[in-house]
Amino acid sequence: MERIQINELSFEVLTAGDGPPLLFLHGGDYFAQHREFFDRLARHWRVVVPRHPGFGNSERPHGFRTVHDLAYLYLDLLERGDLGKATLVGSSFGGWVALEMCIRCVDRIDRLVLIDSVGVKFGGREERDIADIYALASEEVLRRSFFDPARMAPDYARLSDDELTAIARDRQATALYGWRPYMHNPGLRQWLHRVSVPTLVIWGENDGVVTQDYGHKLCRSLPNSRFEAIREAGHYPQIERPDEVADAIGRFASAEVL
Repeated sequence: MERIQINELSFEVLTAGDGPPLLFLHGGDYFAQHREFFDRLARHWRVVVPRHPGFGNSERPHGFRTVHDLAYLYLDLLERGDLGKATLVGSSFGGWVALEMCIRCVDRIDRLVLIDSVGVKFGGREERDIADIYALASEEVLRRSFFDPARMAPDYARLSDDELTAIARDRQATALYGWRPYMHNPGLRQWLHRVSVPTLVIWGENDGVVTQDYGHKLCRSLPNSRFEAIREAGHYPQIERPDEVADAIGRFASAEVL
């Protein structure tokens, strides 16, 4: 991991590969489990993966506490970096940030990929669109997150103190950015028509955090999008099925039209 600075903010960034630029915005948990997926993408892309401020070893300045702050930060990154027009990929919480970016500006974004994204409220006031991971038992969260939790979940007893600290910071920062209202922006839905770039919505068939029905509603709300389901995968299909997700992104990026 290297560090870069945008204005007064310093944060970690993972870069790998050589090719067309791809900016990946990670979700709230399981960052370390993405290594195989990042390696797979790096065969064909120049992959740039920032660690959101407050996550891992990235600093979070005082007053930097909303998803809007993250969206503007990464728009600045695209504008001030040498990426050109990038494919923007957001997973879960990172998909929410990606949507917030795209309703503001898509000048430096070529295409958008959303992987089991949160961020939008479709149901009524008393309906739960997104599972409350803070109210559920840890075993239930794992069951909802992965098709095969026994194989995919990390063994926390075997992790170093530094690794455990990074996980704790990730979870704390996710709650900070996404707690109130829970994992969505009430005003985002009305602006989704502004996401004018071609969009691929990828969803794990067995996602128990945000179901496929939510994914289809999100896809229908975007003006230029299509949907692709990943079999035997939960909320993080790129972790459970890295080749299938990377191949789907590759096909989408090389297609002339949706």
